[in-house]
Amino acid sequence: MKARILVIDDDAVACEFLQEVLQRDGYDVGTFTCAQTALKQNLAEYDLLMSDIRMPGMDGLQFLGEIQKKWPNLPVILMTAYGSLETTMEAIRLGAWDYISKPFSPEECRVLVKKVLELRELRKRRSNGPMEAIEEAKLIGSSSAMVEFYKQIARVADSPASVLIEGESGTGKELTARSLHSMSPRRLKPFVVVHCGAIPDNLLESELFGYEKGSFTGADHQHVGLIESAEGGTIFLDEITEMSTALQSKFLRFMQDGEVRRIGGHDVCHVAVRVVAAANKNVDEEVAAGRFRLDLLYRFIVRLRIPPLRDRRVDIPLLIEVMLKKLGYPDARVSPEAMELLMAYDWPGNVRELENVLQQTLLLSPFVVILPENLPDRFRGKREVKKGVDLPEMTPLEEAEREQIVQTLKKTDWNQSKAAGILGIDRKTLRMKIRRYGLQDDKQEN
Repeated sequence: MKARILVIDDDAVACEFLQEVLQRDGYDVGTFTCAQTALKQNLAEYDLLMSDIRMPGMDGLQFLGEIQKKWPNLPVILMTAYGSLETTMEAIRLGAWDYISKPFSPEECRVLVKKVLELRELRKRRSNGPMEAIEEAKLIGSSSAMVEFYKQIARVADSPASVLIEGESGTGKELTARSLHSMSPRRLKPFVVVHCGAIPDNLLESELFGYEKGSFTGADHQHVGLIESAEGGTIFLDEITEMSTALQSKFLRFMQDGEVRRIGGHDVCHVAVRVVAAANKNVDEEVAAGRFRLDLLYRFIVRLRIPPLRDRRVDIPLLIEVMLKKLGYPDARVSPEAMELLMAYDWPGNVRELENVLQQTLLLSPFVVILPENLPDRFRGKREVKKGVDLPEMTPLEEAEREQIVQTLKKTDWNQSKAAGILGIDRKTLRMKIRRYGLQDDKQEN
């Protein structure tokens, strides 16, 4: 079924131009030269609206505001020859799906319309499709480094031995702890998480061990500590190196004998809990500096180190695929050029940074295909392919894309504007692909 598009512009010539351009691509296009008149129609019948901003009577921003009240899910592209930061920000605030400055080429218009309609269809599938079962978060990766790490987890999961998970921030230490718990005989018992770095030390002690009523000012009831609440299960201490040495001493006594005494209490209770902790600092350096007790370190029978993302780059495509589904964009994909930039990056923030980058990219340019120009500035690099230099080995997808570009350029007699329009990309992206694939542009455009 043809997508229905409505164009609103007080310039009749501009309406005719857009109608002709879009009808060539098979769209059903209607036009109005007055926003008030357009609002009298049943706009729910349309898939996309394109409106000029500067119009007499009701301008495009006012029109957009009315659309948001009556048809909030209807995509609107605003057009203007008087673009400014203020206008752009106001358009975004009011809910415009995109914004294009006049004059624009037919190719730019086609590409933008195609992307917005693809996004609309994607959002419809997300909102109307059957709800999928939410999978439990888990470690992802099939690299040799991760396979070896999985083996280590499997070897110690059944044991009650205490475990210290080491690794950089964002590598997945809590997921590792959850994996240890879910693969252990304790899986049906509680998994209690304690973020040591987020709780002041005086409160951390009372949270861990609990307290009796009247033990200090404000203690108006008995409080069961987190250690007791994890009875039979696992307690996970994240950022354990942030715990003070005084509290480390008290926790050490619990790890030695399994006994807990609440603050202000005299009775001691025995708690059967597996202790798993995580540290993103170098624990040995913390011990040498006197900030972490050596005897507490020795209470951890097993030390696991999760590899950073830069040491398992081959896992990045799989991580991205899973994250896109998690974020609600299962049909989105990353172009080969963008994937190359993501694979070359060192990822100091590891997996957490990767997910943040995808969220940011989808938010700022939420289209079906993520291109290099959609990525944050730190990922954009220059990669020239010079004559006489061998091209790197290409994936089957890249080979197919290169062949498609070659055939389209030949078909258009190397007219890059026409070729970009046929391929559904802008000229800048096409030029980048020509350089990347080392294509010989022997017929330059005038």
